[in-house]
Amino acid sequence: MRMDLTVPQLRAVVEVADAGGFTSAAQRLHLAQSSLSRAIGEVERRVGVALFERTTRRLELTPEGAEFVRIARGVLDAFDAGMRHFAGFLEGSAGHVRVATLPSLAAILLPPVVAAYGRAHPAVELSIEDALSGEVLDRVRAGAVDLAVTVVTEPLPDLEVRELAADRFCGIFPPEHAFAASPALTWSSLAGEPFIAFGAASSIRRLVDRALDADSVRTGRRIEARNIAAVAGLVAAGLGVSVVPGLVLPLVSFAGLAHSPLPAVERTIAVVRDPARPLAPAVRAFLDALFTDRAELPPESQWLPR
Repeated sequence: MRMDLTVPQLRAVVEVADAGGFTSAAQRLHLAQSSLSRAIGEVERRVGVALFERTTRRLELTPEGAEFVRIARGVLDAFDAGMRHFAGFLEGSAGHVRVATLPSLAAILLPPVVAAYGRAHPAVELSIEDALSGEVLDRVRAGAVDLAVTVVTEPLPDLEVRELAADRFCGIFPPEHAFAASPALTWSSLAGEPFIAFGAASSIRRLVDRALDADSVRTGRRIEARNIAAVAGLVAAGLGVSVVPGLVLPLVSFAGLAHSPLPAVERTIAVVRDPARPLAPAVRAFLDALFTDRAELPPESQWLPR
């Protein structure tokens, strides 16, 4: 049996059942009593049974009517809840924001922004997905995330890129290393030094190799490690020196390393999105927060002008 009933029809039946008659129900619904009576009659015609038993004193629900009202209440509760959620979605106070980013940015750059955004939008579900730089951009292109906060090292003509922050590269080494006494560290200083390198998939590795090649610098024996903590641990053990960007310095502090800025080379951190995909209001609000809720950054790093 097909029953094409509208939300106002369901609401009319529930109101009449609650009021026990047409007069007060019509007042609540801002309808004429005759219009409400016709609406109930139309519902009964469509469902094929009487929902109310009319007596001289009041209306009583039939067994079929009681079951109909029970179901109608559930439908109306779900509908009203959905509309409240949709209203929140439209104003940016509800919804889901998905952000892909690099692990170091997830740990250092984003937490203050996420905290401020969460206080202003407590009903929005926020997902921070950390991955390597290539994977981050792949997720944006596939539509798996709304935004990416990542290092941009080359033009991305198919994506919208807004520069957010920058940091400069620093050499890291044990405090007792000879570099600690050097007034200024240069890329040439790294020539011949045992070196702890990030894995080939890391954006840090690509930028460091590019800077070394630009100065024709060849380091000594290399050991590769995939994550920041492993790099710091190997440097602390005296197995070599390394180079990290400024935003990574807080993540290697546990190893008690010294650092010295290197000249010229900076990396740019940007917000990246697919311009072909429209932004939901909650996502737009998070994008705005990235450029307004700015906490102090670690040494050798800075926010870029809005």
